[in-house]
Amino acid sequence: MKQVLIIDESPQLREYLRTKLEENGIEVTVGKSTTDGISKMRVLAPDLIILDYQLSRQGFIEILRQKKTCVNTVNTPVIVLAGQIDQKQLIELIPYNVKKVFNKPVKVDAVLTTISEILGLSMSIDESPSIMEVHVNDNIIFIEIAKGLNRDKLDLLRFKITELVELYDIRVPKIIIMFSDMKLSFADAPNMQKLLNTVLQASKAKMRYIRLLTKDDFIRQLIQGRKEYSEMEVVSSLNDAMEGLLTLGGDGMEHAGKKAEILGDRVLQAKTRESGESNETMVMKFDAEAKNASFELMKNSMHSSRIAVIDDDPVIHEIIKHTFQATGASIYTYNDGEEFLEVVDKMIYDLAFLDLNMPGKDGFQVLTALQARNIPYPVIILSAIYQREAMIRAIQMGVKSYLIKPLKPEDILRKSIEILKTSF
Repeated sequence: MKQVLIIDESPQLREYLRTKLEENGIEVTVGKSTTDGISKMRVLAPDLIILDYQLSRQGFIEILRQKKTCVNTVNTPVIVLAGQIDQKQLIELIPYNVKKVFNKPVKVDAVLTTISEILGLSMSIDESPSIMEVHVNDNIIFIEIAKGLNRDKLDLLRFKITELVELYDIRVPKIIIMFSDMKLSFADAPNMQKLLNTVLQASKAKMRYIRLLTKDDFIRQLIQGRKEYSEMEVVSSLNDAMEGLLTLGGDGMEHAGKKAEILGDRVLQAKTRESGESNETMVMKFDAEAKNASFELMKNSMHSSRIAVIDDDPVIHEIIKHTFQATGASIYTYNDGEEFLEVVDKMIYDLAFLDLNMPGKDGFQVLTALQARNIPYPVIILSAIYQREAMIRAIQMGVKSYLIKPLKPEDILRKSIEILKTSF
C-alpha cells in the first residue's frame, strides 16, 4: 500500500486530502508541525510528501534539508502547497525533488491528478467541468457555482465553508448560492441534493437564511417540489438576494436573534459566576482560545505579502498600514486609479484594496483596466454602506470581496487572510 505524508497546518485541507486518498486505498499520515512532520518522515519513509510552504520559512526548508540527508527519503518526491511564490524561490526547491508546486487556494482536482501520476495509481476523480468559489461579505457566505456540479468539489465545499465560518466566527450564517452558465436536468437531482445538504450541514444555517440565485427552471422546480427545502428562497437577481438577507439581519445592525443569543450568553455567564464554571464553559473557552491562536498563526504568516491600497483618503492608507504593521507585509499606497495603473504592469501584488468612488479614474475604471490587461490580482472593494448598488455592480464584474467603511483592523485582516491564506 502506498503511503503519503501530509505536513500542513490547515486542519481542513489535511482532513480533505486524507479522506480522498484513503477512499482510493492510500495510507495517509499527518504531520501538524515542522517537528511532528520531520519525526514522522524519518520513521515512515513515505512514497510521497505533501508539504505546506507556509509552515514558516525556516520550518519548510528544515523539513526539506532533513529529507535530503536521510537515505530513506532523499529520493522521495514532494508536492508543495504555497501562496504566491516567485521564480527564485522555485529554483531553490529543485535540489529537493519537488515535483509540483500548487498555489493556494489549491485546485484539488489538479492536486489529486498529480498524486495519482506520481504514485502510479488509478484514482477515482470526477473530471466533469465545474467551478466553485466561496467568499464571505457582510457575514453572508457567497457560494458561486458554474458549469456543473462536480461531486469531488461538492465534498471539498464542506471543508471550505467550515474554514470560513471559523475564520469569521459566523454565528448566524446567511448564504447566497449563485448559479451561472448551468442548465440542469432531473439527472442532476442527486448532485443538487448533495449540494444543498452539504451547505446545510457545514454552515448550520437555517433554511430561511438561504437564497439560490438562478434563472434555471429546474432548480426552481426542485426547491418548490421538495418539502424539506421549502423555506429556501429562489431569486433571479443578486440585488433581491442581498436585500432579503440584509433585511433579515438588519443592514449594518446585529440580527435580532443574535442579540437575543448574546443577551442569553450574558445571563448564563452571570449564573456560571455564581455557581462556579462548568466543564462546558471551560470547553467553550478552550475552543475560543484555539480559534484565536489559529487566527494569530495565519496573520503572522503574511510577512511576505505585497499589498496595494488605491484610495483618495489618506486616513484609509494609515488604517491599512497600521493593520498590517505587525505582520511585516509590504504596503504600497496610491491616491487614485490613474497613479496605480501607471505602475501596475511593473509591480506584482498579492492583493489590492480598491475604493470605488475616487476622482479621476474611479474603482470601476481600474477594474476594467485590470481585466483588459489580464492582470488577475485579488481585489477587495472598499465601499460606503450606502453604495449597495455599486457593490453589486462590482461583484457582477468579477470582484469576490468587499469591506464596508468605516474599516476595522480585524475585519481587514480576516478578509485578507480569507483571500491570501485560506487553503482551498
